[in-house]
Amino acid sequence: MNFKSTRDNSISVKSAEAIAKGLSPEGGLFIPESIPTVSLNNIKYMADMTYTQRANEILGRFLTDFTEEELQKCISAAYTKKKFETNNIAPVYKMNDSQYILELWHGPTCAFKDMALQILPHLLTTSVKKLGIDRETVILVATSGDTGKAALEGFKDVPGTKIIVFYPDEGVSQIQRLQMCTQEGKNVFVSAVNGNFDDAQNGVKAIFTDK
Repeated sequence: MNFKSTRDNSISVKSAEAIAKGLSPEGGLFIPESIPTVSLNNIKYMADMTYTQRANEILGRFLTDFTEEELQKCISAAYTKKKFETNNIAPVYKMNDSQYILELWHGPTCAFKDMALQILPHLLTTSVKKLGIDRETVILVATSGDTGKAALEGFKDVPGTKIIVFYPDEGVSQIQRLQMCTQEGKNVFVSAVNGNFDDAQNGVKAIFTDK
């Protein structure tokens, strides 16, 4: 499967390149050229799987240039009981006959962003390797709160990477600020921005599209 830019349909890349680039050169987001069809039987089949098995089944439909071994390695490293305090990773609890609750707070930062940001570093380093890139990768993040901490936690001490998080100086809670500013890791950096979240985000986008 290829991924196209939201700002230029003529741009089409494999998933590894989309992950490694982050943004399209003209500032667009990469989205799948098509959404895989999943039948009711597929859903019933996946319902009895473990979380990691299900993740492999679903991601494999989108990241078609990854080998099964590569995907399994990324998934098994990201979704562990040590990180999520449960083998279920995202447990579902039945409240009554018509209501169920999906818990997405078991990750290391207690934010639902952990679901994506625990696996992204593994997908990124695998993508960079697949593309034959041997230079350091720097991740830039603009956050209004919990994304920053989740990204820092996901990328801390990941070989070949650095991560810089920008947050609005007066736009996050004290707890969120402390979570980010006390983050452990030799490759993590945090910077307050004199402005709001849009200022932080616009700054990151400007950097991405300026060689």
